[in-house]
Formats: sequence, C-alpha cells, structure tokens
Amino acid sequence: MQLTFLGTSAGVPTRTRNVTAMLLNLQHPTQPGLWLFDCGEGTQHQLLHTAFHPGKIERIFISHLHGDHLFGLPGLICSRSMSGSAQPLTLYGPKGLKEFIETTLRLSGSWTDFPLEVVEISGGEILDDGLRTVTAFPLNHPVECYGFRVEEHDKPGALDARRLIAAGVEPGPLFQQLKAGEQVTLADGRVINGADYLSPATPGKKVAIFGDTAPCDAALAMARDVDVMVHEATLEAAMAEKANSRGHSSTEQTAQLARDANAKRLIVTHVSSRYDAEGCRRLLAECQAYFPACELAEDFATFTL
Repeated sequence: MQLTFLGTSAGVPTRTRNVTAMLLNLQHPTQPGLWLFDCGEGTQHQLLHTAFHPGKIERIFISHLHGDHLFGLPGLICSRSMSGSAQPLTLYGPKGLKEFIETTLRLSGSWTDFPLEVVEISGGEILDDGLRTVTAFPLNHPVECYGFRVEEHDKPGALDARRLIAAGVEPGPLFQQLKAGEQVTLADGRVINGADYLSPATPGKKVAIFGDTAPCDAALAMARDVDVMVHEATLEAAMAEKANSRGHSSTEQTAQLARDANAKRLIVTHVSSRYDAEGCRRLLAECQAYFPACELAEDFATFTL
C-alpha cells in the first residue's frame, strides 16, 4: 500500500499546503483500488498533479463534516461524472453526509452518471471487502468525528509442495484445498491437514488514519500495534490547552499516543497555517523527541506502508 497526501493544512489552505485529503493506493496484484480519506476544498485540483484519476477512486471516507475535510467532495463527484466514469463510488461518513451530498447536487442542478452509495456510519467495523477491514472509531471533536483503522487480512503461508509429494499427494486440485488450510482425504484413506504443510502466515498491514481529535480513550485502541499511524499535529506543545479546547492535539500528545500504542511509524499532518517551513521543522522535532520514527507529511508526499 502507498499513501499520498493531497492536503496537509489545518482549517485553511496555505501557499504550500492544501486542506486535508489523502489517497490510499491499495496496490493489490489482482484487486487494485484507490481509497480517498477526507476531501477538503480543492482536492480534485490536487489530484491533477498526480498520476491518479478521480474515476479510479472506489471509496471515500469522510472523518467529519467540517469544511476543510468535506467541501471538495461535491466538485469531485461532479467532475467524476462529467469525465464519463461509470465505476460505482461509495462514501462513508457521519450522519448528515447523505443530506449534504443530496442537497448540494439538487441545488446546483447536478447529477451523477455512476452508482453512488452513501453509508452513514457509527463506531465499529464498516467494511470487509475480503482482503481487508475498515473499523471506525469515534473521536473527540466538537462535531461527530471518526478515525479509520485499515487492517489487511493475513496472507496465507506458502504450501510445502515437496513434503506433500513425499507424502504421496499428487500435484493438482488437492493442492488448492490444502493451500486454503483444508483437510483432504486421499484414496488410501489418509487424512492430510493443509495447515500442517503451510509456512506461517504473513501478517497484513495495519494503518490508523485519524480524523481531527483531542486526546481520547478510543485513540489508543485505534492505533494499537499499527504499522503506520497518521495523526494531526495541529499545534506545538506549548499550545496544547488551546488545541484541546478546539478538539485538536499537540505535537507531544500525538507522539506520546504513538509511543503508548506501540505504533511502528508516525506520520503527522493537519498543520496549523500559523507555521512556516521553520515552524513545521520545530513541530517535527517536538514529535521526534517523544517518538523518533516520525515524519511530517507535505502535499504530494507518498509513503510506502
């Protein structure tokens, strides 16, 4: 999987950072896909500077209904339709998302030429596509807000064909059953358990993509043991009280969460527009003091997960 940041600013865009959006490229060999997380104003324009096309996006996850995470969605949907895309699109987000989409399309005289489904979510598992699950966690923000934990299913281990042949199992259809971990009965009555001939499974990747939030209990469960944690670092440590009062987190709070959750890697985003390049370097240094495996996202930065 790869994660490309299309917007990394908090609240309002700056000359170098657009408002929040990130694109998850699933990169599966047989079932590739693109998922978008949040869609701030100007997201479709940011996409023009990448190799990705809006028509290829299959699912969009909206963390909450604040404009810097949402206002780019109607335009993206309309442009996707005008481009001739017929691929279905599913939206996930808090209560009110369906009304927002229906109202903006109706009042603007717009429509879609592709199947559009809007799923209004609450906490818990919201998707299992057979390859991975997505679980929504309610966060601490002035409006209903969620984070999304994406977990790939473990990949089955390799089948030890040499041992099976030595045990008298002929290559063919039985190998497929054994590869799936099933039991098969041979012509001579012996029962072969596929699990005994498989190498250990490869753990799937785990990614936690947070919406805006002040520190909360759900955050620890959401980020527990993930390979990559994506979290806001809106304000510096000295402004933690102000950040929390507005439903946001400081640098130190975010880094401490990553450490407490045993995350392997932290990517911080959603930076206040008050910080210039030097200020952003200071934010990153504050995070790294608590959690060294931390990186600061820039617009169009791509991270391999």
